[in-house]
Amino acid sequence: MSSLEDKDVSSKSNGDDLHSYAESIQSFENSPDEQLNVTAQLTKSISKILSNDVGAHRLESLAKVISTKTKREMDSFEVNELDFDLRALLNYLRSRQLEQGIEPGDSGVAFKNVTSVGVDASAAFGPSVEEMARDIVTWPARLVRKLRKQKGTPVRNIIQNCTGVVESGEMLFVVGRPGAGCSTLLKTLSGETDNFVSVEGEFSYDGLDQQEMMKNYKGYVIYCPELDFHFPKITVKETIDFALKCKTPRVRIDNMTRKEYVDNIRDMWCTVFGLRHTYATKVGNDFVRGVSGGERKRVSLVEAQAMGASIYSWDNATRGLDASTALEFAQAIRTATNMVNNSAIVAIYQAGENIYQLFDKATVLYNGKQIFFGHADKAVDYFQRMGWVKPNRMTSAEFLTSVTVDFENRTLDIKPGYEDKVPKSGAEFEQYWLQSPEYQQVLQEYDEYVARHHPEETRDRMQVAKKQRLQAGQRQNSQYTVNYWTQVYYCMIRGFQRVKGDSTYTKVYLSSFLIKGLVVGSMFHKIDDKSQSTTKGAYSRGGLLFYVLLFASVTSLAEIGNSFANRPIVVKHKSYSMYHISAESLQEIITEFPTKFVAILILSLVTYWIPVLKYQAGAFFQYLLYLLTVQQCTSFIFKFVATLTTDGVTAHALGGLWVLILCIYTGFVLPIGEMHHWIKWIHFLDPLTYAFESLMATEFHGRQMKCSNMVPNGPGYEGVALMNQICDTAGAVKGTLFVSGDAYIDKMYHFAYKHVWRNWGVNIVWTFGYIVANVLLSEFLKPLQGGGDLLLYKRGHMPELGTENVDAKTASREEMMEALNGPSVDLEKVIAEKDVFTWNNLDYTIPYDGATRKLLSDVFGYVKPGKMTALMGESGAGKTTLLNVLAQRINMGVITGDMLVNGKDLPASFNRSCGYVAQADNHMAELSVRESLRFAAALRQPSSVPLEEKYEYVEKIIMLLGMQNYAEALVGKTGRGLNVEQRKKLSIGVELVAKPSLLLFLDEPTSGLDSQSAWSIVQFMRALADSGQSILCTIHQPSATLFEQFDRLLLLKKGGKMVYFGDIGENSRSLLNYFERQSGVKCGISENPAEYILDCIGAGATATAAADWHDLWLASPECAAARAEVEELHRTLPSKPVSDDPELATTFAASFLTQMKWVLHRTNLQFWRSPVYIRAKFMECASCALFIGLSYIRVNNSVGGASLAFSSTFMILIISLAMINQLHVFAHDSRDLYEVREAASNTFHWSVLLLSHTTIETMWSMTCQFVCWFCYYWPAGYSGRAPQAGYFFFFYVLVFPIYFVTYGLWILYMSPDVPSASMINSNLFAAMLLFCGILQLKDMSPRFWIFMYRLSPLTYVVQSLVAPAVHNKHVRCGPNEFLTMDPPQGEDCQSYLSQYMSINGGYLENANATANCNYCPYTFQDQVVEKFDVKWQYRWRNFGFMWAYICFNITAMLACYYIMRVKVWSLKSVLDFKKWFNGPRKERHEKESGVFKATEQDKQNVTKG
Repeated sequence: MSSLEDKDVSSKSNGDDLHSYAESIQSFENSPDEQLNVTAQLTKSISKILSNDVGAHRLESLAKVISTKTKREMDSFEVNELDFDLRALLNYLRSRQLEQGIEPGDSGVAFKNVTSVGVDASAAFGPSVEEMARDIVTWPARLVRKLRKQKGTPVRNIIQNCTGVVESGEMLFVVGRPGAGCSTLLKTLSGETDNFVSVEGEFSYDGLDQQEMMKNYKGYVIYCPELDFHFPKITVKETIDFALKCKTPRVRIDNMTRKEYVDNIRDMWCTVFGLRHTYATKVGNDFVRGVSGGERKRVSLVEAQAMGASIYSWDNATRGLDASTALEFAQAIRTATNMVNNSAIVAIYQAGENIYQLFDKATVLYNGKQIFFGHADKAVDYFQRMGWVKPNRMTSAEFLTSVTVDFENRTLDIKPGYEDKVPKSGAEFEQYWLQSPEYQQVLQEYDEYVARHHPEETRDRMQVAKKQRLQAGQRQNSQYTVNYWTQVYYCMIRGFQRVKGDSTYTKVYLSSFLIKGLVVGSMFHKIDDKSQSTTKGAYSRGGLLFYVLLFASVTSLAEIGNSFANRPIVVKHKSYSMYHISAESLQEIITEFPTKFVAILILSLVTYWIPVLKYQAGAFFQYLLYLLTVQQCTSFIFKFVATLTTDGVTAHALGGLWVLILCIYTGFVLPIGEMHHWIKWIHFLDPLTYAFESLMATEFHGRQMKCSNMVPNGPGYEGVALMNQICDTAGAVKGTLFVSGDAYIDKMYHFAYKHVWRNWGVNIVWTFGYIVANVLLSEFLKPLQGGGDLLLYKRGHMPELGTENVDAKTASREEMMEALNGPSVDLEKVIAEKDVFTWNNLDYTIPYDGATRKLLSDVFGYVKPGKMTALMGESGAGKTTLLNVLAQRINMGVITGDMLVNGKDLPASFNRSCGYVAQADNHMAELSVRESLRFAAALRQPSSVPLEEKYEYVEKIIMLLGMQNYAEALVGKTGRGLNVEQRKKLSIGVELVAKPSLLLFLDEPTSGLDSQSAWSIVQFMRALADSGQSILCTIHQPSATLFEQFDRLLLLKKGGKMVYFGDIGENSRSLLNYFERQSGVKCGISENPAEYILDCIGAGATATAAADWHDLWLASPECAAARAEVEELHRTLPSKPVSDDPELATTFAASFLTQMKWVLHRTNLQFWRSPVYIRAKFMECASCALFIGLSYIRVNNSVGGASLAFSSTFMILIISLAMINQLHVFAHDSRDLYEVREAASNTFHWSVLLLSHTTIETMWSMTCQFVCWFCYYWPAGYSGRAPQAGYFFFFYVLVFPIYFVTYGLWILYMSPDVPSASMINSNLFAAMLLFCGILQLKDMSPRFWIFMYRLSPLTYVVQSLVAPAVHNKHVRCGPNEFLTMDPPQGEDCQSYLSQYMSINGGYLENANATANCNYCPYTFQDQVVEKFDVKWQYRWRNFGFMWAYICFNITAMLACYYIMRVKVWSLKSVLDFKKWFNGPRKERHEKESGVFKATEQDKQNVTKG
């Protein structure tokens, strides 16, 4: 597997690595063994092992053998004496006693009376706008209380009085239900205590206390969170190499080079953990395709082992893994502890017996109290002596968890005579434990441990070990192995690997610059002839430069999203002491620069030469330089914003406001001369101001523009001399035909060419300043806040009993029967009348990679009323596929075979007669449990059933599921809301309130639950089946106790082939008879039958299958009998009367109006209970609008005042862009919920969701727009007269929100995801802003683009908003706005210009003067904006146009949703940007299953014979 040739295959991308690898082997071959010391021989052995197939197989065998041994067994374990290589390797890794002078950093941990205190937050009031308002009102009182240091925040002991000892090389299993404090104990022992109020108790890390250990040796103690945080787009090899490089010690065996060390150690661990074949595969995550979940867990393990730490804490280590993969992972941890003598503290939910047996010690927690600590093999005995009875086939971990269930809900039996003796609460358990001899033994072990480990010895040893690790030049007291600049270098290499891995983002990023550049360039195509520029093009040049500058800057907003996506990974690496976060911040400057440089180069080329800007090479390179500098600067501004904030919503709101500030004070939309003195200082802080001045000055410097319009001209002025005219452009001089570019920018913008290089220098300083600020602040980044499960109640419904016992007991069989069927009903008669569902010869084929793939092959079976059928098989066997096919939830591929009810074709009512509980518990977070169930009942039960009756049934289901104590709690998100078990109960409840008369499908109802919660759910399903319900349920490797609750099993193997279908029997006897007969292997009395049968067919973790079990099944008498039974059912059932209720034949139970009423009500609640979203909306609107209003405060009556009215409108439109991006995120959640659950169950029609969300979103947006209007319109001082102010209010507050909400939701509902929607929206909105006449006059555009002016809705919005702001406002020109000219000899100004004024308007300031006539060219401000096509008389026409656009948006929204997401036509792929660049998605490599599967040769390879 691991030969050098194999290495060539697996690591083609890194050819240089192979040379060093081969050379390191070669160098040993060249030197005779006699001349080598012991250490060098050892190094040679390691290289020799890893360089050939045989050695690699022996190492794999070693890993398999020691993966099952506890520390006690390892002490007596010896490697075959003849196998020097393996023996030397194991000796080096385990004891490190060879004379190599390298100190081990081993350490165990002992702790006594450890208590962690946290904020008491087990329940709180659910968030809502009302709660937010209440918080705002009570804020001053809370502040005063805080200042007086009154105890305002309640605290509680999350864990208390925990004591224990974990020696080097030992594994501790932490047992407890969710919320018991397992994670807290792990974090406390790892020193990750930032989130706690305080930590008390004694710690001894081989004699050192926690404070000293965390201060000086934090890198030796590592906490591994339950989620795998890795950069998904880099390969496994790159990920592991990076970790090893950051921790390569200075003193290495035989003076290996750093590269040899990294190669050898990486190959060794990856051989041991079966990852060699994944080297070139991306790590991936939930969204990016990569290695499998189990492999990703093992990558996390290798990365952690690369740290060379002493103590590892693995939190909920097997989350999301199936049982066989979980066992592989636990064996991997065991192997690591055995090989390098480190300690592991592990918390696992639903651990099988084979996992439990790997542990040396176990501790049990009950609601934060420790109730046992000791050797793992003695834990069960301790609780049995207490009086609890352990069923034969219940696993140890399951038994220990069951002990900690509240006494009223207990599932274990108590020994006769012990009923009054067993503890009944957490406090009693703790008291029993503290008085037990086992506790005294732990105290004795603790004292012995402390006495055995002297602090001075450990300190000296750790100090030497640390010094040997630290790279030359690294500070002696640093936590990091390599020095700062090496960290930056390694992060930089990884940064380039990330860029290479994420080529899609790079391509999309560059494409957006090219497309936008081409649009902008062509829109400003050839502003003027190359040979002669004119004053007509001056404004266009300014508009072009401003837009390009803005685009280059605003694209950096994506930095905020990227920063938050990477933060958990970077924070994890910091906690591992791999590198400073600032090193990661610094490397981004270098790794992102090439892409950004290419993007700016593309943009510069197309936006400079197509419009024909200054035709000089020097000017072009200045243009490129200024854009590149400002892009770098704004990039670090937004990184800085991300670093300042703790969540993405706040960061985006702050980023949006920052963009607005940068934009307004650039100097184009608000020229420096028009800025108010009290706020003008902001432009000195704006990098865009300096860049815009440099761009404008470079472009206009030395330019002589020919005047396009001399004043006066026209009738009566044909023969007037040039000396009596002036150009109507800023900077013009009377009597000259040309206007100097320098004079123009000076008069218009207060810019000067002499500032060009100074400004560039200032921007370099700004860039450097933001880099430094970002680097310094990033060092103080805190990990994302954690916390236990927190129930959120509606105000007035907080229970008084506290939340410790919030889960009530689920209903018994008798209670269930009475509730579902009525009192004293004949159950046999009920079951006999129910319909039977059968399927036969079922095949399912899908198109796959140009061919087809069969997922189900000749499957048959049936589900009878009152019976519970389990559907089992390994991952990829087709369990969920079969469930979806049977439930009619498949919309692609070809299904053949029969699916029948009572032997007849499926009735029209089939979908409505079935319930389907999906694996993912998707619910609307803002609804309470009762509201969720009432919503489902109202819309899914037949409309003929009265509402009161539906509500009554909901209450029954709440009682049956034991949810009455939290019926008024909000669903929330995981961690803040219902826990995993409560969510699963709600999922089942939602399907039960629909009264499924035929069948209930459940997909993996126990996945992700602890063993006790899983038992509770399965017990409920059993009671449901006993009441007459038919149940078909997929389940993945259940425990023996769960498995025996089922009546019948359908077992599949890979390829959807049947292996067994039949009764399970009492104690699984019927099933075991078949498998024991076919396999020849007996199932032990304590063995789990579910694992036994999966091992038999080759699907378990340690399984190998010799025979083809599908063929065995087809040839068996059991198969013939099962087929005969199906045929018999098909023969006899058709005579049974079918109760096909015509009311159930309709697609939906409720009418369209009823659906609208309920979904509108739910959507309204969703908004009301999302104060974070509402607050973000209002804050964004109020802050941005107020800032614009104050920047444009008291707009005067000058010509510039009219321009400001126009440009400020441009700015307030940008606010709506931010609001659209916000609503995308919010609306996406309800769309997901509908598509995943509600669409398939026919709860309501898809159009109801779209129309309801649009309605409520519009109402809230109107309220926000009112705030905007108030903060912008009045400070700006526009007309208060009803026609103007009233129209502005009517259009801006009532009509415009309907437009942008319908437009925004149309974009979202046709996009595959939120990033795609944001990208489409940003480009469309930017194009509409470009074509609304603000940046480029309509008359100056190429004819090709004129249609866009007419098509862009923002053209009409701008016209409607600017017209009332300037209408009938008399112009009073400012001193710089007059056109000053001399009249001909003998005339005064009045006589000279009267005819011109009668045609063109305007007025004279000095009518009687005979020289220097000050002519103001406008009478009313309406005339100033006429060149932008803004006219007061267009207002009602524009109003009509807006309604046309709104109707179009609504129609397009409904049509696009239908095409892209209901019909799922191929058009859907058009908007999947990744496919444009990546081609079809390729399958990743097949995962290597069973890394630790034992084979016959392993023991022969390794142990004494």
